[in-house]
Amino acid sequence: MTLTIEKLSVKYGPVQILHEISFSHVKGEVLCIIGPNGSGKSTLIKTLAGILDPCEGTITLDKRDVSEISRNEVAKKIGYVPQDFQYLTSSTVLEAVILGRRPHVQWSLTRHDLAKVDTAMEMLNITSMAEKMLTEVSGGERQRVFIARAIAQEPDYFLFDEPTSALDIRHQIDVFQMIKNIAGSKNRSVLVAVHDLNFAYHYADRVILLDEGKIVSMGTVDEVMTEENIISVYGVPMQFIKTDAGRYVLPDWKKAEERIPARPEYVM
Repeated sequence: MTLTIEKLSVKYGPVQILHEISFSHVKGEVLCIIGPNGSGKSTLIKTLAGILDPCEGTITLDKRDVSEISRNEVAKKIGYVPQDFQYLTSSTVLEAVILGRRPHVQWSLTRHDLAKVDTAMEMLNITSMAEKMLTEVSGGERQRVFIARAIAQEPDYFLFDEPTSALDIRHQIDVFQMIKNIAGSKNRSVLVAVHDLNFAYHYADRVILLDEGKIVSMGTVDEVMTEENIISVYGVPMQFIKTDAGRYVLPDWKKAEERIPARPEYVM
């Protein structure tokens, strides 16, 4: 199964955010979207999730336009984890994860459904907080809850919008290892927007570099994340470092501070 995006354009009112975005996403790969704030990463993922409507272009699943497929059927194929959740605050952790099975449930939850929920909660290490209200857990724990919900949903395609933004480094690594495992051994596909370029370096099979709503470059990590591309798009001097553990990119703090205009002094 292939998710294909052709000449996708999206507007917020009169302002165009995405400009003729085209790519295909096949099973078994982790595709990372990188780019500065305002480049259109979240807008692209929300559009693929069906939250925003494109003004032009098409999104197809195995050559079927998603606009012609029922919402419930699309929900079985595409799972979405946003940056922030503004709803379900009156739910328990368990109830929130169970909602991931909703597209599959006809009348009531089966043992199979509950087993999928249990497995997802174990993967995210949240079983012990099953009876807690979402309002009682931290932001990072809540983020893990909704990642578990998407896993319980068992879609073919996962859409993650900054899935580790509220997590500490240990849980960030756990989540990206899990993402890589989902794509590999589970033969699913993952499209993930990331701010930390080093996660793209270490976990992406392919990368899309966005800037001002357009694809600047798309391909393997080595093809896309060149010094020229990264420095040009982010507008900040960078250091590219190779170690035995892999390649890393870091801001050149001193040069970056010299480039950024000084702000007026803050006086108490």
